[in-house]
Amino acid sequence: MNKPQANAPKEASEATCRAHGYLHGQLPKETGEDFELARRGFIATIPDAKSLNEAGFPVWDMSAFSFIEEGSPAPATVNPSLWRQAQLNSIHGLFKVSESIYQVRNFDLSNITFIEGKTGIIVIDPLISSETARTSLALYREHRGQRPVVAVIYTHSHVDHYGGVKGVLSDEDIARGDIRIIAPEGFLEEAVSENVLAGNAMGRRATYMYGALLPRGPKGHVDAGLGKTVSLGQVSLVPPNEIITHTGETLNVDGVEIVFQLTPDSEAPAEMNFFFPQMKALCMAENCSCHMHNLYTPRGAQVRDAKSWSHYIDEAIDIFGGKTEVLFASHHWPRWGRDVAIAFLEKQRDMYKYVHDQTLRLANHGLTPIEIAEEIALPPTLASEWYTRGYYGTLNHNAKAVYQRYLGWFDGNPAHLHPLPPVDAAKRYVEFMGGPAAVLRKARECFDKGEYRWVAEVVNHLVFSDPANADARHLQADALEQLGYQAESGPWRAFYLTAAMELRNPRPASPTPRPGAAGQVRTLPVERILDSLSVRLNGPKAGARHFAFNLGFTDTGETFLLSVENGVLHHRRDRIDPKADASIKLTRMGLADIVLREKTLADLVAANTASVEGNGKAFDDLVELLDVFDFWFEIVMP
Repeated sequence: MNKPQANAPKEASEATCRAHGYLHGQLPKETGEDFELARRGFIATIPDAKSLNEAGFPVWDMSAFSFIEEGSPAPATVNPSLWRQAQLNSIHGLFKVSESIYQVRNFDLSNITFIEGKTGIIVIDPLISSETARTSLALYREHRGQRPVVAVIYTHSHVDHYGGVKGVLSDEDIARGDIRIIAPEGFLEEAVSENVLAGNAMGRRATYMYGALLPRGPKGHVDAGLGKTVSLGQVSLVPPNEIITHTGETLNVDGVEIVFQLTPDSEAPAEMNFFFPQMKALCMAENCSCHMHNLYTPRGAQVRDAKSWSHYIDEAIDIFGGKTEVLFASHHWPRWGRDVAIAFLEKQRDMYKYVHDQTLRLANHGLTPIEIAEEIALPPTLASEWYTRGYYGTLNHNAKAVYQRYLGWFDGNPAHLHPLPPVDAAKRYVEFMGGPAAVLRKARECFDKGEYRWVAEVVNHLVFSDPANADARHLQADALEQLGYQAESGPWRAFYLTAAMELRNPRPASPTPRPGAAGQVRTLPVERILDSLSVRLNGPKAGARHFAFNLGFTDTGETFLLSVENGVLHHRRDRIDPKADASIKLTRMGLADIVLREKTLADLVAANTASVEGNGKAFDDLVELLDVFDFWFEIVMP
């Protein structure tokens, strides 16, 4: 018999199997209704929903998830509730939602929707990648005809709802300028800013949240909860040319009447629902999907407002509920029938309000966020629905998010006000607990009892005190792996299993930073690029140095004064300093090339794409003070 490899994933433990057995008794009754809804209106698909990039590499391929068969029992290494969601999210293809409304589902993390107008189609939310959007449009046209795209609607500012726009619009379409591109107020600002200032950290954490590094399989990535996973193609953004500014605003787009409802600070900072009176169809964007969503997303983002979120769902019921015959969204599957739609909306509304209200009730009793998260539970009327399960967000971390939004990170206990940093604390914990050997011995005893949360907490100190201790890393990995197998949330599973993989297979240290993809910087407006430099400036190195540069952009016509003083970088639009170190003229892309360290100012001058009056060397000195972030910074180790 082959001996299992030390670095390979393990089997589910007896304690994990017992946890799955207990959960079975807590789950809603399986009626098969969701599977019927997910298949309703099916027209066709393509093998494995596969989308290839120009090099022939698959950016989306459902064959990787062929181990998930509808009706098959959950493997011992997968939470049975998450397995059910993974089966639902494996149903892919083109579907008819209602007359003139079609969706392609599970060709990416999100849905793409096609509304048929008088002369062409309105595209709602063109996915993450141009390749998957292009494949989806081709599937639609194969079965509905070669209808031109006359408009695009972005429901909100997250990348899975706009990134594939160049898969449905050609460069010629964009250059003509006659395609209506409609978005909620604040869309462009939020779309380009949410992942920029903290983009490196968010991007690295997203590799954990979406299981990007995990193999697909029963011991690896099975589902993200919100959808199967994220596509890996070309991300694009075409700015909107029509902005929705208030609820009740109505547009006629290619003969289709659309009534909009703005929902800022709900699931996204800029978001909107809308209703199609002629079709009696309500699009809830990502404000209502078939699970509990995130009030806080573990990849990192600002905490969302549960109270506002609930309010907007209630407002949608008031405005549109009585006229709605079909309800669809940007993820998962639709619901048909007025009463069914309203019941779904009401429970989604009350789910977010319940988390908000009960968290604050318990906080006002003096409970800390961790204590609240352990105590809070949905009432039976909400817990009885599959679409309130924590496949993406969880009740546990959403309660902590509400606490954070109102009361911040500090729980009021002064022992937590100024704790030691992790490595220093870890060394002392290990010493106090009798040294590494004693910690390992006691932790293994707890592991054998199935006390995985405790083992993960305790052995984390041992790993941070000595990351070279392979026995500690492997025990920590074993505990996190079992927690991953037990997790109902796709992101929780991915976090646990990715951490286990990295503990077992440490990434070699690099003498130089390994920056992430530069694509997003290249799409930013000038002001956003300059804004991003402020968090890259190494303040201690800048010290007391002063810089000032007049920047003029020959392609956009913009001018900025860029300055550094007191270790802080400022940019001011339409300002000129006659005493500046230099006046520089260049293009937006030229600036991007410089800050990405792909070209120097001298390179641009030599290519006649930039000019300098004054001390250009000072600008080079400033660029040298900008940190280059390492995308592969450690998370589960120091």
